[in-house]
Amino acid sequence: MKMLINVAESVVADALRGMAAAHPELLIDVDRRLVVRRHAPVAGKVGLVSGGGSGHEPLHGGFVGRGMLDAACPGEVFTSPVPDQMVRAAAAVDSGAGVLFIVKNYTGDVLNFDMAAELAEDEGVQVAKVVVNDDVAVLDSLYTAGRRGTGATLFVEKLAGALAEEGAPLERVEALARRVNESSRSFGVALSACTTPAKGSPTFDLPAGELELGVGIHGEPGRERRGMMTSGEIADVVVEAVVEDLRPDAPVIALVNGMGGTPLLELYGFNAEVHRALAERKVAVARTLVGNYVTSLDMAGCSVTLCQVDEELLRLWDAPVSTPALRWGC
Repeated sequence: MKMLINVAESVVADALRGMAAAHPELLIDVDRRLVVRRHAPVAGKVGLVSGGGSGHEPLHGGFVGRGMLDAACPGEVFTSPVPDQMVRAAAAVDSGAGVLFIVKNYTGDVLNFDMAAELAEDEGVQVAKVVVNDDVAVLDSLYTAGRRGTGATLFVEKLAGALAEEGAPLERVEALARRVNESSRSFGVALSACTTPAKGSPTFDLPAGELELGVGIHGEPGRERRGMMTSGEIADVVVEAVVEDLRPDAPVIALVNGMGGTPLLELYGFNAEVHRALAERKVAVARTLVGNYVTSLDMAGCSVTLCQVDEELLRLWDAPVSTPALRWGC
């Protein structure tokens, strides 16, 4: 496979150096693997910290900035960051109001963030944690006990980030983050496998003419494989899986997310089918976001995340945000 890299061993460091050059509003420590909001900590504000394996960009470093995260900890590709990164991130963003860890439900991430929370509290930082587990495709997978954390991570980071920006206390920010996670469901589809820099070849075998329904963001197996389907047929399967589990009785925010290798031309066409499928199921869509936000390297495919919202959550969604990957109202 052809890749725009130097050597596999330096992919993450090279990306962080490039990110630092493009975004002077962030403080990026390449050696210690930290992405921090400039001028952190913000006085009186709860600090939001997230992180995970690289390869899912712009998650998480691309969501550091006003209205979202205060810091992110990138691990190696598809590998959890280590507790030392998380402890340093918590110390860098703690203003005395406490720190919220936002953790995708993958075993390594959960264990390392748990250890980091204990270490940070030993250093006098008050820490709360929210685990995101929105993927309805499978109950357990290669990387998890319970449901995987995927697209709802963006909703948790944006909505909790907006509330923290208003100066809400840690207990309230944590409670809202939990409510957002509980109000969100996701389902992904792969049209091709992803390729890690270290392996240099597809991470799993997906024959031509087939797709994987319910794939994970590391290429974990989903519910089933089928022959290739049309955009409309895929939308019906995905929307039915999400709506059946979420059973929304209020409007939703819809995220139509690319896995990294699908062009916007296709994603916007798929979004039209998602809206059609939701309308047929009498689900009202209050806001829509389309693009590559929670990716899996170069995987072709998509995921849909729905978050049921009320007036407060819509207000927080519309609140100003200024990060490399998400920006409005500023």
